[in-house]
Amino acid sequence: MALDSRTNSRSTLISSTAVEPLKRAWRHEKSAPEILQFKASLVQRIEEHIELVIEKYLFYILKTDEYLNRLSKQEQMFARRCTDDLGRHLDDTVMAKLPDNYPSMLKQSITSEEDDMDVPTKNCYREFVYLPRLDTFVICEAKQYLCSLDLEPGYSMKITEMERDLLTFVCYKFIKKPLENGKMDLM
Repeated sequence: MALDSRTNSRSTLISSTAVEPLKRAWRHEKSAPEILQFKASLVQRIEEHIELVIEKYLFYILKTDEYLNRLSKQEQMFARRCTDDLGRHLDDTVMAKLPDNYPSMLKQSITSEEDDMDVPTKNCYREFVYLPRLDTFVICEAKQYLCSLDLEPGYSMKITEMERDLLTFVCYKFIKKPLENGKMDLM
């Protein structure tokens, strides 16, 4: 009975996202003996969702090579194009009207040697740049048994292991390492 409720919960969760239609189309394409009709609306829906995420975290992504390199070449071009468009817009509407000691949208004054975005404790940074909330809780499923050595230390004292195929509601920071290593999936 517990297995049925887990399977039911998982199928409800997956079917409510935009990913399930994409997975279904991929399975159909993979299994069909011929090339199937291109699903332009589905691809466009996924691309728009990805672009919205890139736009939301634009400055955070462009700040470090680690995050920028996670994007495809097309996504990197999109991110740079967004930055250029936003920069031109801010230059035309806001920056041109500010005193000279505000040289860019990323620096608070001319005395700043680097972008003020480097200090996440500054209010302007938190208000202007969306940071990914790594302390967000997510639903995940381990692909294999995970012990405390597999999990990120220091984030949870209560969870010391995770069973395979069991849906778990946990802080993202706690499972970041096994997720990056392909040992679990987000639902």
